[in-house]
Amino acid sequence: MSGMADPRKPGAGPISRARLDRGRGALGPALELVHTGRAPTRAVLTAELGVTRATAGAVAAELEALGLIRVDARPSAPAGSQGRPSHRLEVAEDGPVALAAQIHTDGFRAALVGLGGRIVATAPGCETVDADPAKVLGAVVEAGADLLRATGRRCVGAGLAVPSAVAEPEGLALNPLHLAWPAGEPVRRIFTGLVQAAGITGPAFAGNDINLAALAEHRHGAGRGARHLLCVATGHRGVGGALVLDGRLHTGSSGLALEVGHLTVNPEGRVCHCGSRGCLDVEADPLALLMEAGLEPGPEASLLDQADTLLRTRYAEPAVRAAAETLIDRLGLGLAGLVNILNPDRIILGGLHRGLLAADPERLRAVVAERSLWGQSGSVPVLPCTLDHDSLVGAAELAWQPVLDDPLAAMR
Repeated sequence: MSGMADPRKPGAGPISRARLDRGRGALGPALELVHTGRAPTRAVLTAELGVTRATAGAVAAELEALGLIRVDARPSAPAGSQGRPSHRLEVAEDGPVALAAQIHTDGFRAALVGLGGRIVATAPGCETVDADPAKVLGAVVEAGADLLRATGRRCVGAGLAVPSAVAEPEGLALNPLHLAWPAGEPVRRIFTGLVQAAGITGPAFAGNDINLAALAEHRHGAGRGARHLLCVATGHRGVGGALVLDGRLHTGSSGLALEVGHLTVNPEGRVCHCGSRGCLDVEADPLALLMEAGLEPGPEASLLDQADTLLRTRYAEPAVRAAAETLIDRLGLGLAGLVNILNPDRIILGGLHRGLLAADPERLRAVVAERSLWGQSGSVPVLPCTLDHDSLVGAAELAWQPVLDDPLAAMR
C-alpha cells in the first residue's frame, strides 16, 4: 500500500510490507464492513474478508492510520464467552465527514455526517424554498461551509437529496413537482459548482431523496440484511419509492426507476400533478390525510408535521381514524402491486407511512397480503424506517462511496 502512513502501531508489533500489499484490495470491503456495523471486531472482520488474522490486522491498522476507524489497543471478549479475545473496531469519532443536504417542499437542511451514518453537526433548517434552484443550493452550501469551519473537520465530499427523479448521467431534476423549480434543472452541476466555489473538498453528488433514504436504511437502519429491499415513503408532499438489490440501488437505465407515486390506487380520486387521477402521490401523502379528515392545513408547521401530529394526538377521533384507514387501504393497494412485480424480501415505510403503519399495523399488512400473490404467504415483512434523517444520511453515503471504494486513493 504505497503512500500509506506507517502501519506500525504501538503494541501491535511489526507488520510486513508484503502482508499490507496482500490486504490492499481488502481495504474498501473492510471499511464498508465497519461502516455498516457488520464487523464490530477484528475476528469478525477476518471471517468476513476470508483472509488470515495477520492480514486482517494489517488492514485494520491501515484504516486506523488513515484516520477512518479506531482499533482497541487491547483485545477483549464478552463476559462468559470462550476463545481468544478480539480487538474491537469502530469508526473514528473525530474522523472526516461528508457534507449532506436535503431539499424538501417546506425548506432545506444541511449536516455533516461521519462514517457509520453518524450525524456530527446540523445547521438550522430553512423553511422556505426559492423558485431559483441556484439560490436554494447556494444557501445550503453556505450553511454546510459554516459547519465545516466551525468543526474543523476534513470533508470527503458532498451529497444532495432532492424531491425529484434525478436523470442520469446528467444529474437533472426532471420532475420537482412540489417545488417551484423548472423541470430538468441541472441540480448536480449547480451543486458541484457551488461546492467547489466554497472551497469544500471532494466530489459532489445529487440523487432522489427516497432513493437515498433507502440506501441509508439498508446500510444503517431497518433495511440491514435485506437482499431485495423495497422502500416507500412520503415526506412533506408526494410519495416516492426505491429498490435496493444486493446492496445497490436499482435506478434503472437512466436513474428513473421506481416512480411509485404514480401508481393508480383510486381511479375516481384526486387529480395528480402528472395529469392522471388517483395516483398514490396525491392519495397517500400528508395533504391527503388532512383533507380526508376534513381539516385545512395551517401555516404553523410543515404538512408532514401536521399530519404526524394528527395521527399521534387525535387518532381516537372517528374522523381522523377513518381518514387514516382510507390512506392505509390505498397505500396497501399500491404496496401489493409492487410486491407482485418486484417480490421483495422486506418492505420499509418512511415519513407519514411510518406513522400509518404504527397506527394500525395489522390493517396495512392484511391489505398487502390479501391483494398480492406473494404477500398471501405472509413472507413479506412490512417495517418502519428507523433513521430519523435517512435522506440526509443517504446523501452523505453518496459522498462516502468513493472512500468505501478505495480508501487509500480517496484519503491521500
